[in-house]
Amino acid sequence: MANKKSVKPDSTAVRVALWRAQHAQIDPLPHVLEDEIGLKLVAPSNAWRNRPDMMGAAMARYRASVVIRARFVEDLVTEQLAHGVGQYVILGAGLDTFAQRSPEIASHLQIFEIDRPGSQEWKRQRLIELGYGIPKGLHLVPVDFEVDDAWLDHLVAAGFDSSRPAVVASTGVSMYLTKEAIEATLQQVATFAPGSTFAMTFLLPPEPVTSTKPAGRPAAKTRSRKPFISFFTPQEMLAMARKAGFKEARHLSGTTLTERYFPDRSDSLPSSSAEEMLIATT
Repeated sequence: MANKKSVKPDSTAVRVALWRAQHAQIDPLPHVLEDEIGLKLVAPSNAWRNRPDMMGAAMARYRASVVIRARFVEDLVTEQLAHGVGQYVILGAGLDTFAQRSPEIASHLQIFEIDRPGSQEWKRQRLIELGYGIPKGLHLVPVDFEVDDAWLDHLVAAGFDSSRPAVVASTGVSMYLTKEAIEATLQQVATFAPGSTFAMTFLLPPEPVTSTKPAGRPAAKTRSRKPFISFFTPQEMLAMARKAGFKEARHLSGTTLTERYFPDRSDSLPSSSAEEMLIATT
């Protein structure tokens, strides 16, 4: 097992890994994503399926959102690779397992996973312990966003070629950041080489609760130990991206994403993803 002294991954990253595994284990076919490697990394107790955040219709919506956003980004990476884009940057990578699940595609990419130093070291050890190792094209870039905003410098130091385009993904992160931090990230990614694509998820403002209409989303405390602090309308997010300097920006709604990946389902999975998507290009 990993060194007991090493910092374990963030609880949110663990939950995402478990949701991804749960999709493959309990949701009917077809599966949007099959990922149980994150489950192997976490190695939870056998009772993990009975956790409150693994049960109920509200959690099913977030589980669906997690696998939809992952599949969308991975499809985008594969599409851009066919156009010659060979760099993939994941901001707040958590327990992402694209490099392990898709080794043939990953072998043609330089993948840069950015996350907190302790979490990165823990993941490095677990990948080695489980026999996956660290392939040549996978770069684990330790950055603590809360105290170090020079993540681009760390990225270049890890081998990122700033003269070449990249796909940059930030999923399930913006809701935990301030508007100022999100604007700073947009401004930095907007400086990437022409032909780069940035994919970021965000949450719509909560719908008001009335006597005849329940809240559109469950309370933050039921979703995460961390509170959600940032919400945006699509118009606000598009305006921020354009102000940051992106050449083009478009919005994909949660409904559109769900229709793409969960069409005509007869099971209990939701009719709309919990997250919206921003796609911006340099």
